[in-house]
Amino acid sequence: MINRIFILCFLLAIGTSCSEKAKPEPPKKPNIIYIMSDDHTTQAFGIYGSRLAGLNPTPTLDKIANEGIIFDNCFVNNSICTPSRAAIMSGQHSQANGVLDLEGELPMNHQYLPIEMKKLGYQTAMIGKWHLKAEPNFDYYNVFTKHGQQGSYFDPYLTQTGMHFAEETDPSYEGKQYMGYSSDIVTDISLDWLKNKRDKTKPFILFHQYKAPHDDFEYAPRYKDYLADTFIPEPANLYDNANNGSIATKGENGELLSVIGSSVSKRNTIRNMGMRIWSKQYTKRNNPDFDIHQADNLNDKEYTSATYQEYVKRYLRCVKGVDDNVARLIEYLKAEGLYDNTIIVYTGDQGFMLGEHDYIDKRWMYEEAFRMPFFVRYPEKIKAGTRTDAIINNTDFAPTLIEMAGGTPPEEMQGHSFKHILETGQEPEGWQQSTYYRYWMHMAHAHANPAHFGIRTKQYKLIFFYGRYWVDTDKPGAVWNKASWGNRFELHTPAAWEFYDLSKDPTESNNAYKDPAYKDIITNLKEQLTAKRKELNEEDGDKYPHIQKVIDEHWND
Repeated sequence: MINRIFILCFLLAIGTSCSEKAKPEPPKKPNIIYIMSDDHTTQAFGIYGSRLAGLNPTPTLDKIANEGIIFDNCFVNNSICTPSRAAIMSGQHSQANGVLDLEGELPMNHQYLPIEMKKLGYQTAMIGKWHLKAEPNFDYYNVFTKHGQQGSYFDPYLTQTGMHFAEETDPSYEGKQYMGYSSDIVTDISLDWLKNKRDKTKPFILFHQYKAPHDDFEYAPRYKDYLADTFIPEPANLYDNANNGSIATKGENGELLSVIGSSVSKRNTIRNMGMRIWSKQYTKRNNPDFDIHQADNLNDKEYTSATYQEYVKRYLRCVKGVDDNVARLIEYLKAEGLYDNTIIVYTGDQGFMLGEHDYIDKRWMYEEAFRMPFFVRYPEKIKAGTRTDAIINNTDFAPTLIEMAGGTPPEEMQGHSFKHILETGQEPEGWQQSTYYRYWMHMAHAHANPAHFGIRTKQYKLIFFYGRYWVDTDKPGAVWNKASWGNRFELHTPAAWEFYDLSKDPTESNNAYKDPAYKDIITNLKEQLTAKRKELNEEDGDKYPHIQKVIDEHWND
């Protein structure tokens, strides 16, 4: 009897053991590091083959990109910091998430991306530049909270989890000053969180976000001599803008050229890069010995060239600080055995003009400001050396990350997951063939870009400049921020259309809107634009009737 009981127990134990062994373990979720710089444009990489690629400005980032998938047609929905970041966190365009311009705020309950990642069991962290006013809805955050949440390049103040999160003007503001250079500091904080603060039993998603290379391009002093003796290739349209633009950007007889679009040259008499480059105020922190008089007594073309050279060198020195710090992150991931089980995303919050069309800054729907760098490395699912011309935009980032983490994007999101493209390199059936853009912040900050919207396909771009601020400044009793610096919201600019055939004119040097050969194509693009605006709740209608009036009057110009 005892032998029988022993055998029965033995067989039961074996069966239980086999059953336990046969039970599959749940798949291990990948970690995610989302790295975003501010204003890092595609021209300032090796992988995008621009005129600056030969300078090898981003060796670390290029290596990551070449080990994954590179997107050639990633675009921002609104090329300015706060709206772009709101689109990424919400998966929505500006009217849907309520963030039209730099004064917008994304409340905690509309920060859908971190909310959904928490539901999926991820530990969430946001470090560096946030710029969305409301408290970040993350398990851990440590973000710039002074200078309008822009942060400063040197010795910045940050507010972290556990402190009272408030505007710097609020008496209850809490922040800690970190001594040193911002890109180094952001990386130090991220490494500290990865090593010492996260729960290592959980997958994590870390948003690691630099201030650099935002203007005024204050670089770490160690980069003072980087590119010092190098001639930076110049864009031809720095000196000759050909047939780019319209009466919306030039005026009927060129009368707006001196006020619209901040410039490299002296063209814009209100804001041009020389005003900053050749000023002691903007060099004292990182290069106090810089000779601000070296541009004296130069003719206009020489002055433009000298300004451009210094402008782009300062910009690329900030980029080098980013690239070198990303290398520190990668070194840690490799040392800890995390490199191949971590989805690494890199992007900028928009593009940036580096002298093309004699423009600086962003805001435009022109390619250099509109296009975002975007690449992803994750060897388990993404084949190295993949490249795609599929159209994506920044509202698509959140749904994609959620799907990569095993979730389903919430209905509130307007963007679309491109997980299939990441994993196959191919567009799924019915994938979007165009993207929508809208810049709302009419004539702001002396950069003076007219408000506009438009649509871009793989071949064509159609832009409508309506030239009005989103608040009707002509309406008695209208309220807007009249103290904000450099704004001319009340100045209405001419309405006009621009059309570019990018297959023949990649530098957008010929506005072909009036060319009869494109009449049918433009008609079709207007139909697509109308449908896209309706689909995305981007119509003006009753909400902005002063803008709708301009649209109605000029739609068929």
